[in-house]
Amino acid sequence: MKTKNLQGQVALVTGSSRGGGRGIALALGEAGATVYVTGRSTRVKSTRTDLTGTIEDTAEAVTQRGGLGIAVRCDHTIDADVKALYDRIKQEQGTLDIVVNNAWGGYENYYDVDFSVPFWEQPMTRWDKMFEAGLRSQMVSSRYAMSTFFLEQNHGLLINTGVYSDLGGDYPINVFYDTVKRAVANMTRAMSQNLKANLINVTTLTLAPGWMRTEAVYKHYDLEPGDPDFMKVEALQPTESVEYIGRAVVALASDPQVSQKAGQLLEVGSLAEQYGFTDIDGRRMPPFRV
Repeated sequence: MKTKNLQGQVALVTGSSRGGGRGIALALGEAGATVYVTGRSTRVKSTRTDLTGTIEDTAEAVTQRGGLGIAVRCDHTIDADVKALYDRIKQEQGTLDIVVNNAWGGYENYYDVDFSVPFWEQPMTRWDKMFEAGLRSQMVSSRYAMSTFFLEQNHGLLINTGVYSDLGGDYPINVFYDTVKRAVANMTRAMSQNLKANLINVTTLTLAPGWMRTEAVYKHYDLEPGDPDFMKVEALQPTESVEYIGRAVVALASDPQVSQKAGQLLEVGSLAEQYGFTDIDGRRMPPFRV
């Protein structure tokens, strides 16, 4: 994963101050890309005082990995912020090759109400945040990617992060979460159909990680982010680092035949097998199942 096969490419990763977005940005940087890192958490003001991670931290780490990280504060629930972001990239770079829509909401005040209680006990603010900061923000970013860059360029890779969902099976975690994440995959598939019907050479797909060791997961188990002792916690042994999904993004962006995957819901574990990459600890984690 040390080759600079994305040297000269420009990428945008939304919601990348921490979690999977940070891992994606780091992997793209390691591959040599210029990466715009967006989110609301800055060193001046963070949205999560209980967790580490800011856009500046991620951008600096991208540069340290060999790419160029550029931090831009952006609230992806505010359309004017998103437009200003894309206008800035246009002015500074003139092109954009990869967009990963990873911004997400609904985890605010996570412990106020158990995430697994039935839908009638879930707070509607959780539903609203998931749709507004998650699904809607992915659509808004995708529209600006198309109008500002991809239609004129007639090339680009647009990835919406989601989760694996078996539409014929049971999903016992959270009705709100399940509904929104399935909508992401459906929206992305429909986007792909629009692109194909209009003969536009842009690939859009959904990418689903497994259970990632995010900053919040480490904190839940009283560990510091990156602590190798996670393997001593039985529940965490099947987890993957946040960079595993990043390596999947790099593999997809480096694949000249990626258009054959247009519209699909892809899993990081399956892509690792297909493309031959591993997680940062050398393990090849299989697709995650609840």
